[in-house]
Amino acid sequence: QVQLVESGGGLVQAGDSLSLSCAASGRAFSWDNMAWFRQAPGKEREFVAGITWRGGSTYSDSVKGRCTISRDDAKNTIYLQMNSLKPEDTAVYYCAAGWVPGTKTSAYWGQGTQVTVSS
Repeated sequence: QVQLVESGGGLVQAGDSLSLSCAASGRAFSWDNMAWFRQAPGKEREFVAGITWRGGSTYSDSVKGRCTISRDDAKNTIYLQMNSLKPEDTAVYYCAAGWVPGTKTSAYWGQGTQVTVSS
């Protein structure tokens, strides 16, 4: 059974940094594209950052330059380093495994971790 478990969320102040982790279990994801999405209250889930199995990364315009996605295939884990956080970054952040680049489609989703940025 595949499981994705996010961690690292919390309450921070604007300008702070936060590092999210997503540990996958059930099978190896070395050959899968992985991504982070987020969903704010009353809004649709939106793409944040993605990383291909080859290590290429893409970012949404809203986080480009402030976030870095990375992966450690030996640990079956991906990360999202977020810097210079803004109140508009407040959302539940979801990990996606088996993500189809350019879409919101993914084979597997985590339960999400809450990130709250106070002004």
